[in-house]
Amino acid sequence: MFKKLEDLEKKYEELNKNLSDPNIIVDQAKFQECAKMHSDISKSVLKYKEYKNIIKEIEENSKLFSEEKDIEFKKLISEEVEKLKEKKSNLEIELKEIMFPKDPHDNKNCIAEIRAGAGGSEAALFAGDLFRMYSRFAENNAWKTEVMSSNPTGIGGFKEIIFSIIGKGVYGKLKYESGVHRVQRVPITESSGRIHTSTVTVAILPEAEEVELEISSNDLKIDRFRSTGPGGQSVNTTDSAIRITHIPTGMVVTCQDEKSQHKNKDKALKILRARLLDKAEREKHEELALKRKSQVGTGDRSERIRTYNFPQNRITDHRIGLNLHNLEEVLEGNLDNLVANLSEKLKTSSEI
Repeated sequence: MFKKLEDLEKKYEELNKNLSDPNIIVDQAKFQECAKMHSDISKSVLKYKEYKNIIKEIEENSKLFSEEKDIEFKKLISEEVEKLKEKKSNLEIELKEIMFPKDPHDNKNCIAEIRAGAGGSEAALFAGDLFRMYSRFAENNAWKTEVMSSNPTGIGGFKEIIFSIIGKGVYGKLKYESGVHRVQRVPITESSGRIHTSTVTVAILPEAEEVELEISSNDLKIDRFRSTGPGGQSVNTTDSAIRITHIPTGMVVTCQDEKSQHKNKDKALKILRARLLDKAEREKHEELALKRKSQVGTGDRSERIRTYNFPQNRITDHRIGLNLHNLEEVLEGNLDNLVANLSEKLKTSSEI
């Protein structure tokens, strides 16, 4: 961050010279370009200059403290240094907020997709545990959840469950949950007491509005069929289930939880929009990552992000090296500490 700020400061000084250069002043197009760039970076640079002045004051006062003999005066200097350090800390927070702007999707609702991975029935059971965890977290934040699509198993878990979470700042709080979640525990189906390792994938997608992502009806293939439950048995006497295929990308979304064909179609389209927006965002992120020649692990779906170890009552988030020993509390929806740590450390970990 500070290397970037140094570069901006140099650019700022260069622009100051350009704006007083007669050759540039007469060229209105060039002058306007320089003026806009100057305006865009001035807030960051002036805040950085203030930060550097504070550091200089701290250094000067610290030197004075070491040279001073009078005890009372040293006490006053020490108090002044403490105030300056507090200002420095506050300025660092402000600089981070300026240099790492808020994700425009942060205030959106989200669509969460949880799928059982390796581990068979145990993975499906843990998918159910994670659904319950996020549902409880939503309740704690006064958010609303709605199941969009589900594929339950006979023993109480899910092969897949897709649900929306509606509320203020939902996506911003949950976006770092995307990735592979690993669980280590003794399954209820294990008679010998042996610990199994299973995985579940989580995808958190910002909900896309119709106005920001228009889908042509010509790009959609819509199939209607009869809903089925666990084991393939029919659970509906009408063809209310909907399968939508987005022809350009090959994406397929199926919804059958509602008895109304219209409601299933609406839910399927909502999921499809979210997936298409997510695809576009990931492609943009990958393009930027190639330009930076590095990519920070911030929740890619193929990345193992977290381990839930039941024997040790431990949760480990591998991206930030965080270990918490309150697994039961977290699974009950107490995610605030985890979410806050992820937001603070992952938000500022990528290069600008």
